[in-house]
Amino acid sequence: MKARQEFPHATLADLYDPLAMPPALAEAHAGLDRAVDLCYRPQPFQNERQRVEHLFALYEKLTAPLIPAARKGRRKAQGSSTVSI
Repeated sequence: MKARQEFPHATLADLYDPLAMPPALAEAHAGLDRAVDLCYRPQPFQNERQRVEHLFALYEKLTAPLIPAARKGRRKAQGSSTVSI
């Protein structure tokens, strides 16, 4: 937030254009990314893809049902029966 205040007349679109982001703002975000990453694991992520894959895996784990759904058994077709001889 403090780094963003250095550019009071710039729009968010201007500030967050990946090709034109001010270096001070990029450095501030990189530091924030590192701090947040440490909340999820002790070693840093190598790249954005690794970060996203890790976060999606955590999301899947958190949203999975606590008790697996009961498996439905096969039903016999109505009107058919087996006869033992």
